[in-house]
Amino acid sequence: MIRIVAICLALLAAPAQADPAEAAQAAADQLNAASVALQEADTKRDRVAALTQTVQAYEAGLSAMRDGLRRASIREQALDRDLASKSREIGQLLSVLQTIESAPAPLLMMHPSGPLGSARSGMIVSDVTPALQVEAAALKAQLDEMQTLRILQESATETLRNGLNEVQTARTALSQAISNRTDLPQRFTEDPVKTAILLDSSETLEAFASGLSEIPVDGSETRAPFNPVAKGSLPLPVTGQLLRAFNEADAAGIRRPGVLIATRPRALVTTPVAASVRYRGPLLDYGNVMILEPEAGALIVLAGLGQVYGNIGDVLPEGSAVGLMGGAVDANLTTTPRAGSAARSETLYIELREGNEPVDPSSWFALTKE
Repeated sequence: MIRIVAICLALLAAPAQADPAEAAQAAADQLNAASVALQEADTKRDRVAALTQTVQAYEAGLSAMRDGLRRASIREQALDRDLASKSREIGQLLSVLQTIESAPAPLLMMHPSGPLGSARSGMIVSDVTPALQVEAAALKAQLDEMQTLRILQESATETLRNGLNEVQTARTALSQAISNRTDLPQRFTEDPVKTAILLDSSETLEAFASGLSEIPVDGSETRAPFNPVAKGSLPLPVTGQLLRAFNEADAAGIRRPGVLIATRPRALVTTPVAASVRYRGPLLDYGNVMILEPEAGALIVLAGLGQVYGNIGDVLPEGSAVGLMGGAVDANLTTTPRAGSAARSETLYIELREGNEPVDPSSWFALTKE
């Protein structure tokens, strides 16, 4: 019996992690707030900015909800393994408790060796029974937690499904609002002939970026938004993690003068600083590319987008949406959500050029690896 008590104590001695139920509820609150923001976006004066913030709120809430579901699933599996591995001892514990509860009081005090044995037996029972009751309560708490986690996962899955549908609605509304936008200042008007010639003659991203910086933008309708840039602390254009650092070799041994960010499918990409659009569209094998000019002689190259917004010559304020990543969102909600970079199947390549030369983007952006 003492061994059973010790095993049950060990079952509950594992350090408790942050409550996944609380994390999932917090994520659900984020998604509810985003849903309200989506409904109110039509009333905002700057609808594009409102929808941009709404999409970002959805992305944060969905990420938190996925993480909460993953942690709940992991916790449930851990509880299930613990209970299964101790099933024999737990069965013995329940049997002892049932015997103690069902036996009449006079019989509990009877002992074959007489009054002394009965006294000793009574002392043992009086010492062990409270411990057994404590462990029975702890066991019930574990079983209740498993039930709570299962109910949580069912409700959270529904919330996640609704969130995925609503964020797609928000993305569609944002794309339409950007297409209808007419209030952006134009720094210059694109010369499509020069752009086409440069595209045809460029065999590398470096060659295209170099040629682009040499195309004059005379006849500007407005001055460039060359405000001081908080270099070294700019947020990434997309929510994600650094996958490959500046000039770091990939699996094939190829080094590129930029960084690679792992992110989720359909993630929103924004400009971290006010900038003018120097180019947007497909380029070589980089997919859709957005090239921004935040200050004189500097270019931010964003490559690998699935969709790009705006027009060449637009002057964008800080935080403006410039596109979406490609890929398809995983709508299978019945499997355990993936963790970390395993869920980030899309990659955004960021190259920073100053004075027509590539520089380490970490000199501008706050970059950290997992």
